[in-house]
Amino acid sequence: MIKGIFPTDKFRNIQTPFYYYNMALLQDTLNVIKAEIDKYGYHQHYAVKANANPRILSLIARNGMGADCVSGGEIQAALDAGFPASKVVFAGVGKADWEINLGLDNDIACFNVESLAELEVINALAEAKNKIATVALRVNPNVDAHTHAKITTGLQENKFGINLGLLHGVIDEMLKMSNIRFSGLHFHIGSQITDLSAFRSLCIRANELQDQLEACDLEIDNLNFGGGLGIDYYHPNHLSIPEFENYFAVFRKLVKQREGQQVHFELGRSVVGQCGSLISKVLYVKKGEEKQFAILDAGFTDLIRPAMYDAYHHPENITSDEPYETYDIVGPICESSDVFCKDIEVNKVRRNDLIAFRSAGAYGEIMASQYNCRTLPKSYFSNEL
Repeated sequence: MIKGIFPTDKFRNIQTPFYYYNMALLQDTLNVIKAEIDKYGYHQHYAVKANANPRILSLIARNGMGADCVSGGEIQAALDAGFPASKVVFAGVGKADWEINLGLDNDIACFNVESLAELEVINALAEAKNKIATVALRVNPNVDAHTHAKITTGLQENKFGINLGLLHGVIDEMLKMSNIRFSGLHFHIGSQITDLSAFRSLCIRANELQDQLEACDLEIDNLNFGGGLGIDYYHPNHLSIPEFENYFAVFRKLVKQREGQQVHFELGRSVVGQCGSLISKVLYVKKGEEKQFAILDAGFTDLIRPAMYDAYHHPENITSDEPYETYDIVGPICESSDVFCKDIEVNKVRRNDLIAFRSAGAYGEIMASQYNCRTLPKSYFSNEL
């Protein structure tokens, strides 16, 4: 157990499970990001899909970042939280007409477009409103992100982006559209990327593409490299802020940025991942013939990543100083996949102990469900307890 991180005495009076956010850590993380992007004049649009809690969004907006949205609901959440429409970008392979119209009505900064079919729809909807839609073309660069297959997005087999072999044909058609303004290129190769060589490969591919397009007299005003920087799920107490300096330095060193060209990023997980934890109570300790189970009141309805991605979230028994024992830590959901950890060592577990699953600030609360008719957990913040 790591002492001092959680206000355990106050937690005893809160209905579990719940999400807990360390707002001081979030602010520290935002300060580091701002310092790094300011070095190079880069732009950061927070990926709202990582966590759309209104308090989280509001703090990020107050720190001057833009918003990267992948649905109409996220656009509205960003606007409600104080993000200026001029800093909102809208990505996603399946934008509905009402979502596109929402973006047009609010004059958002850019649509990151993923197909010729989408371009045609945006052009028609913009024409009906007598507006010009600013777009960036999302290119599928066929770069392996060396991450989990379910969160890889930059290979030709993935549904995202325009394949390189089709790009010139799409551009030719786009240039005929009277209600489209081309602003640049967009990339996003995957999530939870810890091998920076993937970003190096992306930079090289982007440089090659720029050279090709400029040879065809197409000016690239903006380069958007998406996000994807991973966090350390195994050592959240020691590596609580990702290595943003190294991440941005890769792009600074390798991207052939043209004069006046703007470079954008859409980090999400690395912004909010480490500031959040899921707090759960032990219902039972069940002793089997070969192992023992710590059965919690939280399940994959509250943190689905272990069940969906075989992901690890570091568990801590925050109410025990007893010696370590080995458990399978599981939830109450009527599914065999409702398992957080197998054969994991934590301080000896007893009924009513509190277990914290760390690094749950990203893709925790936002992916929660009410399967089994369960109630969605509430959220609490360090600056309010």
